[in-house]
Amino acid sequence: MASILLVEDDLPLGNSLQRVLTVAGHHVVWLRTCADARRFLQEQTFALVLLDIGLPDETGLSLLAWLRAQGQATPVMLLTARDSVGERVLGLDAGADDYLGKPFAIEELLSRVRALLRRHSGQTSSVWQIGPLSIHTARRRVQVHGQDVHLSAREYDILRALAEDPGRVLTRAQIEASSSPADTLDSNATDVHVYKLRRKLGNHLISTVRGVGYVLEAPTPAMDPAP
Repeated sequence: MASILLVEDDLPLGNSLQRVLTVAGHHVVWLRTCADARRFLQEQTFALVLLDIGLPDETGLSLLAWLRAQGQATPVMLLTARDSVGERVLGLDAGADDYLGKPFAIEELLSRVRALLRRHSGQTSSVWQIGPLSIHTARRRVQVHGQDVHLSAREYDILRALAEDPGRVLTRAQIEASSSPADTLDSNATDVHVYKLRRKLGNHLISTVRGVGYVLEAPTPAMDPAP
C-alpha cells in the first residue's frame, strides 16, 4: 500500500479520486490548497503526489517548484484541464514525472499510478525480487526461496510497504499509515504483525532499528572475486 497525497480543490473529483485510490489499496491524504500541501510535505513522506495545477491559493506548478527546491524526489503527476502540448512541456520541464489531462479515465489514472510507484521503488514488474523474497503484487503472493508463504492481508500490506524501498527504515507511524483508514493499526498491533512476518519469512529479512521502526534488508551485491 502506498501513501499518496492528492491536491485537488474540486470537491466531486477529489472525493471520487480518494475513494477509487483507497479501494485500489492506497492510503490517501486529500488536500485542497498549496499551503496545506506544503505543511504536510514538510511533516510526512509520500510515495506519490497527484497535483492539480489550478488551485485556489496558487498554481500547482509553484508547489512543484518548491518541492523540487527542497531536494525532494517524490514522484508527481499533474492533473489538469490545461492539456495543450505547451502546458504539458511546461509541467514536465518543471519537474513533474507524468501529466494527465482532464477529463481522464479512472483506469488510465490507476495504471499510471502503478507505473510511477514501480519506477520510484525500483520495481519494474509485477514480481518484486528482494534477495530470496519474491512478491507477486498482482496476485498478492509471497514466496521465500521459491516456497509459498501464507500471509494475512495486514501482514502483506506491511511487507509491501517495507518492500517498496528495501534498505530504507520506515517508522511505526509510516507503517501504520499503510493500513486503510477504516482499519488503522496502532503501534502494538504493528509490532505483533512484524513479529509474525519474521516467523514466516525468516528473522534475517526484517530488522528493527531501535527507537525508530523497521527495515526490509536490501540484498548485498556479490563481490567479484579477486584476480
